[in-house]
Amino acid sequence: MDKGTLNCNKFQRGPQRSSQVLETRFLIADCSIQKWALLGPSSTQAKTLNSLASKQRMTMITISRQLELDTVNLSWSATKEPNICHWKGVTCNSPVNTSILSLSFGGFGLSNSSFLPMVCQIESLQSLDFSNNYFDSIPGEFFNRCGEINGLKSLNFSKNMLSDSLPVFQKFAGLESLDLSFNLLSGGIDSELNDLSALKSLNLSSNHFNGPVPSLLGKSRVLERLDLSVNNFTGKIPSEIGECRNLIMIDLSGNKINGTIPASVGNLTNLEILILSSNQLSGAIPAGLLGITKLQRFSANQNMLVTLPSNIPNSLKILDLSYNKIRGRIPPEFLLPSSLQTVDLSYNMLNGTIPEIMSSSLVRLRLGSNSLSGPIPATTFSSLQNLMYLELENNSFTGTIPPQIGSCPKLALLNLAQNKLNGALPVELLHLSQLQVLKLQHNMLGGEIPSQIGRLNMLSVLNISWNSLNGTIPSSISSCGNLISLNLQNNDLTGFIPDSIKNLNYLLELQLGKNKLLGRIPDMPLKLQISLNLSSNLFEGDIPKTLSVLNDLEVLDLSNNKFSGSVPHFLISLSSLSQLILSNNQLSGVLPNFSRHVMLYWTGNPELRPPEHISPESNSPVSRKNRKSIAVTIGVTLASTVLAVVLVAIVFLLISRRFYKVNNEHLQLWEVLSPPRVIQGNLLTENRIHRSNIDFTKAMETVANPAKIELKTRFSTYYKAIMPSGASYYVKKLNWIDKIFQLGCHAKFEQELEVLGKLSNSNILVPLAYVLAVDGAYLFYEFAPKGTLYDILHGSFKNSLDWASRYSIAVGVAQGLAFLHGCSSSPILLLDLSSRSIVLKSLKEPQVGDIELCKVIDPSKSNGSLSTVAGSVGYIPPEYAYTMRVTMAGNVYSFGVVLLELLTGKAAVSEGTELAKWVLSNSAQPNKLDHILDFNISRTSLVVRNQMLAVLKVAVACVSVSPESRPKMKSVLRMILNAR
Repeated sequence: MDKGTLNCNKFQRGPQRSSQVLETRFLIADCSIQKWALLGPSSTQAKTLNSLASKQRMTMITISRQLELDTVNLSWSATKEPNICHWKGVTCNSPVNTSILSLSFGGFGLSNSSFLPMVCQIESLQSLDFSNNYFDSIPGEFFNRCGEINGLKSLNFSKNMLSDSLPVFQKFAGLESLDLSFNLLSGGIDSELNDLSALKSLNLSSNHFNGPVPSLLGKSRVLERLDLSVNNFTGKIPSEIGECRNLIMIDLSGNKINGTIPASVGNLTNLEILILSSNQLSGAIPAGLLGITKLQRFSANQNMLVTLPSNIPNSLKILDLSYNKIRGRIPPEFLLPSSLQTVDLSYNMLNGTIPEIMSSSLVRLRLGSNSLSGPIPATTFSSLQNLMYLELENNSFTGTIPPQIGSCPKLALLNLAQNKLNGALPVELLHLSQLQVLKLQHNMLGGEIPSQIGRLNMLSVLNISWNSLNGTIPSSISSCGNLISLNLQNNDLTGFIPDSIKNLNYLLELQLGKNKLLGRIPDMPLKLQISLNLSSNLFEGDIPKTLSVLNDLEVLDLSNNKFSGSVPHFLISLSSLSQLILSNNQLSGVLPNFSRHVMLYWTGNPELRPPEHISPESNSPVSRKNRKSIAVTIGVTLASTVLAVVLVAIVFLLISRRFYKVNNEHLQLWEVLSPPRVIQGNLLTENRIHRSNIDFTKAMETVANPAKIELKTRFSTYYKAIMPSGASYYVKKLNWIDKIFQLGCHAKFEQELEVLGKLSNSNILVPLAYVLAVDGAYLFYEFAPKGTLYDILHGSFKNSLDWASRYSIAVGVAQGLAFLHGCSSSPILLLDLSSRSIVLKSLKEPQVGDIELCKVIDPSKSNGSLSTVAGSVGYIPPEYAYTMRVTMAGNVYSFGVVLLELLTGKAAVSEGTELAKWVLSNSAQPNKLDHILDFNISRTSLVVRNQMLAVLKVAVACVSVSPESRPKMKSVLRMILNAR
C-alpha cells in the first residue's frame, strides 16, 4: 500500500511539461483509482471502481485522452468521475459492472474517426452508437476488428457525413441492427451486406444511393425492418422482396421507383407498415397486399396509382393514397373497417358520392381536391364520435351543410371550402366546442352569420369568404377569443364593423374586403400582423387615426372606397408595414415619403401626387403610368432646375434618412446620448481577429444612436457598428420588454448562445458575442455589406442578380438550412425565414440570420399563441394556423417561398396575393410554367431556362399545402444541386 501510494505521489510531483499534460492527467487518474482500491476491502465504492476489467478501463481512458472528451461536459474523465460506468453514453452490466455492454457517442460533435478501431478492443460490446457527429469516413480497420465481436448486435452511424459507397461488412455474425441513415453515401448496393446473416433492422434512408432496389439484402432471412427511403433508387420493386417473410416494416418512400407494386408483397403476412410514398409507381394496388391481416399502415401517396382496391383489411389504421391519379368511385364499404383511423384520398380524380357508412374509429378523413359530387351524407356523422379532422374541400358537393356534423364532439378542423354548397350556416355547428379551424369559403352559402357565433370560443381560423352571406357582422364574434385569422371578404355584409372587434387580442389577419360595410372604423386588435383588408366597401372620410397603433401590421388595404383628405403621416410610423394599398379612393395632397421597405399602390386618386423630391432610398413601386409621367416631367425640366432639385434632394436625404432610421417623431435627447446599461458581455467566437476587434463600449455607443440602424426584421433591429480597428459588425438588439423573450432567464439565454456560437457554417450568420443590458440583449455578427436578399431582389439593384448569382444564393441558403436541421444535438428551427432575414456577404454568398430566435423566444410568455410569432406574411406555411408549432416542414415551406422569389423576381406578397398560392395555381398548367419565371433572366439562354424550370419543380414541392408532402432540406439541397 505504501509503495503504491509513494509511486503515485512521486509521479504527481513530477515535471508537467506541455507535451506530457494529457498523459499525466490520465496516469494521475489511474493512480487515484489505485489509491481508492488500496483503502481496503470494506469500501463498497472501491469494489465498484475496480470491478470493470482493467483492459476495458484503460481502453476507455485512452479513448477519452485521444478525443479530449474531458474538456466538455460529458463526464469522460477518470479524475472527475473515476467510475467509468457512470460516464455519459456508457452502459455496463449492472449491478456488477464488470464489463461494458453499450457505448453511445451520439451528439458528441466528433469529426476525427481514427479512434474507432480502438473501440473494438472492448469485446463485451453489444451496442455501438456514433450518430449525430461529423464523421466523413470509417477506417477499414474498424470493420476488421469490430466484425470479430460476436456479441455486437447494434451499430448506428446515422446523421454523419459519410460519403463514397456502402462499406463492406465482413463477419459481424451477430449484428441485428444497422443504421447508416442521413449520410452522403452513394452508389449501388450489391454484396456489401452479404455476411449479415442475423440482420433484423436495416436503415439506409436519406443517402444518395442509386441503381436498382436491392433484391436480396445479404443472407439474412430474419429481416424485420427495411428502410431505404429518400435515396435515388430506380427501377421496379423486386418481386424477391416477398421472400423476406419476417418483414414487419418496409419504407421505400422518396425514391424514383417505377412500375407496379409486385403481387409478391402479399406474401409478407407479418407486414404491419408499408410506405411507398413519393415515387413513380403506377397501375393498380394488388389485391393480395390489402389481404395482409396484420397491416396497420399503408402509405403510397405521391405516385401515379390509378385504382382503389375493393376493400382494405380490418387491421388497417392509416391509409394514405393522396396525390395519385386514382379514378372511379369510392367503394361503399371502403371506409368501414373497424380499426380505420386516418384516411387520405385527397388530390386524386375520384368521382361519385361519399360512402354513407364509415368506421366509428375515424379520426381524420381527407377527401379534398377530387371530383366528388352529390350531397354530403347526413346520417354518416352521428356515429363519428372520434372524428377530429374533416376535409372535403375543392370538390363539387351540393346541397346544404348537414346539421349532423354538429354531432361530432371532437371535431377540431372542418374544411368544406370550394364546393357548391348552399343554404344557411347550420346553428348545430355552434355545438362544436373543440372546433379550431372552420373553412367554408368559395361556396354559395347565404343567410346571416349566426348571432351565437361566439360560442365557438376555441376557433383560431374562420374563413367564410366568397359566399353570399348578408346581414351584419355579429358583435358576439369577439367571444371567439382565440381567433388569429378572420376572413369574411366577398360577401354581402352590411352595416358597421362592431366595436367589439378590438377584443380579438390574438387576431393576426382580418379580411373584410368586397362587402358593403360603412361607417366609422373602430379600434382594431393591436396584434394584427398579416393583413388588414377593408377594400371595396363604402367607407368614406379621412383615413382614421385608429390605425396608427398597428405597429405589427404588414399589409394594409384601403383601396376601392371613398376615403378622402390627405394620406396621414402616422402611416409612416407603422414600422412593420410592407404593403400599403390606397388605390381608387378620393385622396388628395402629397404622398408622405414612405421608406424603401414599403410597396405602395396609389393609382386611381386623381388629386394625389407623389413627393416632390423622392429620396433615393425610397423604392415604393408606383405604376408604370406614374413613372412615365414623372420621367417626362423631369425630361423637360431645365438643367439648372435639375441641379437645384438634386442639391435639395441630397439635403433632404440626409434629413429624411435620419428621420426614418429613428422612426419616432418624439425621440428624446437622452435616448440618443445614453448608451444601454450593461449587465454582462461575453465573446463567443474563438476567432482571434474578431476577439480583438469587438469593442463592447463602442458598440453600445452605436446602438444608442438610431441613425445607425441598418435594417429591421420582425423581431430585431440591426445596427452597423464600426469598431476602433475600422472593422464593421452587425449589432442586433432583442427587446426584453417584449414578453416573448426569456425575461429573467439570462442563464438559459447564455447557454443557448454558447451552443450557437460554436456552429461553423459559412451560410449561417453565427453570433460572435453578446451583451446583456437592462433593456435587452445585443448580439454581434459579421457585417454583410450587400444587405438583405429582399433589398437586392426587390430594390433598386434587382437587375444586378443574374441566374448564376440567384442559383448560388439558393444553394447557399439550402446548405445553411440543411445544416441547421441536421445539427447533432437537436435541429435548429427558424421562426422567421424570409428574404429579409437572409443577408449577403456578396452577390453569391448568402447567410441565414435570426437563427437564435427559436431558442430564446418563449411563446408561453407571449400574449398570443406560437403562431403569433411564427414568421412573416407570405412565408408562413398554411398548417401553422392550426398546429401552432414551428416545424422543419414549415421551414421548408418558407425556403420554398424564397426560392420562388429568386425564380420569379416577385415579392412573397404582391397586391394582397401570396406568391406561393399564385405559383401553385399556375404550375398545374404546363403551358404556364415559363410565365412564372422572371423573363429577364430565363430568356438569357436555353440552359438557364431549363435550370430555372428544374429549380421551380423543387420550389413547388417545398410549398406543397401538405406538410407531409414536402421534402426534407437535405433532399431539397440535393435536388437543387442536381438541377444544374
